[in-house]
Amino acid sequence: MNVIQQLEKEQQKKKTPALRAGDTVRVHAKVVEGTRERIQVFEGTVIRVTGGGLRRNFTVRRVTHGVGVERTFMIHSPRIDKIDVLRHGDVRQGRLYYLRGKVGREARIRERRRLVAEAPEQGEVEEPQEEAVEAGAAEAAGEVEEAKA
Repeated sequence: MNVIQQLEKEQQKKKTPALRAGDTVRVHAKVVEGTRERIQVFEGTVIRVTGGGLRRNFTVRRVTHGVGVERTFMIHSPRIDKIDVLRHGDVRQGRLYYLRGKVGREARIRERRRLVAEAPEQGEVEEPQEEAVEAGAAEAAGEVEEAKA
């Protein structure tokens, strides 16, 4: 691994959501106004995802008061606080530029029924459901009581 790849790896965020075109997202971006810094929320539909690695970015489109607004974000930017994926859209194209000409119900995107399987993080280990274990124990105890009667 050369020096550039090592620096890029250090600057990448550890956990980023799997974004695809058609997803509805809520992006929490840090905005500096004078000496103050606040978080501004931008919610809309992802119309494209480009680049790879540290240079990966995505464009979000929303329509407010009849005016379409598009904003491009770098996924690994320190100016992005967090990205919430609200819905996964079912689209066939990688770039949804055709949405610019659509208004209202025409601009709707179906929701994807099957979700893209995300691999668990390296640090995460899935634990068995405690409720299911307790419910199984309760059913077993009920069967024992019925057997005694």
